[in-house]
Amino acid sequence: MRVTRRDAILSGLAAAATFGSPALAQAQALPTLKFGVGLKILNATFMNAMIGERLGFMREQGYHLEGLALGSLSSVFIGLDKGDLQFGVISPSVALPLYAKGQLPPIQAFYEYTYPYKWDVAVNPASPIKDYAELKGKKIGVSNLGATDYPVTREVLKNIGIDPDKDVSWVVVGEGVSAGVALQRGVIDALAYFDTGFGAIEAAGMPLRYLPRPHRVPFIGGFFIGARRDYVEKNRAACVAFGRSIAMSTVYILANPAAGARAFIDMFPGAAPRGVTPEEAVQRTLKAVKRRLTLYRSPYKGAKLGSIQESEWRAEANFIGLKIPDVKPLFTNALIDPINDFDHAKVIALAKSAKL
Repeated sequence: MRVTRRDAILSGLAAAATFGSPALAQAQALPTLKFGVGLKILNATFMNAMIGERLGFMREQGYHLEGLALGSLSSVFIGLDKGDLQFGVISPSVALPLYAKGQLPPIQAFYEYTYPYKWDVAVNPASPIKDYAELKGKKIGVSNLGATDYPVTREVLKNIGIDPDKDVSWVVVGEGVSAGVALQRGVIDALAYFDTGFGAIEAAGMPLRYLPRPHRVPFIGGFFIGARRDYVEKNRAACVAFGRSIAMSTVYILANPAAGARAFIDMFPGAAPRGVTPEEAVQRTLKAVKRRLTLYRSPYKGAKLGSIQESEWRAEANFIGLKIPDVKPLFTNALIDPINDFDHAKVIALAKSAKL
């Protein structure tokens, strides 16, 4: 994988914010698994991937989980390649172009923790812009150029005949509320973002109007948990442990969303809105992730939690104009059965009995 300023980016791994459970001292005796994400902060977007640490699901599997916010998926891929991370978020919109050029490290997805489709373009409710076609000549805000909102929206515009390099201007506006402020103040004409990002803006009291999605937007955009292929082969137990923790957390959140939000806020107090009561913090967090919760379960009939469909990878490759003969090396479903081998009813009962 050819990435400039490699050493500078890698040094960010050492400086990146790390997060863990308040029971960190107890967890120190357990092996630590490091999980990298492509945003600058570990926000509620990763709720079902992270709260297994807080709820004790990771400890039950014999591991401690540590999250690292690395700012871009390129940095995540580098961390996986170097062995500084065991696991990381994989997005096909970023991975496939690198794979087609032979620049992607030998990484493999083994659990789909969020299913498609999660991106939209929103405008100020008073804006005259009515659809994507009217974005030509406008300034479009994105959280950062290393996150998925940028490449996905570029491809959507291409598919409706708008040149993303010549017909629009891209403005980096940051994550969360700062992106909403940029839209309110007219710094940008429209905001391209994903479900939980929009949710955070709306939870802060900033109204948005979503442009209708073009008909040509395919069923793409799943987010996956992955590791180096050789790590998956040699460390099956660790991969199953992390995947099972995510699956258990997913069942827990869907059974009692407020309890899931409470666990997340307890784990990451800095992610809670300032100046509100604990109850209000939970409700605002729920509002931010409301649209994401519907994407936790597989939309495919009879599919188990986390299972991966080859059709999604092929659809994404076709959508961005890549001719890739075989996408199968990029993912595996070999761990899905053991990942789902837990007492679902017990987790649901635990969630429903949780005190907020």
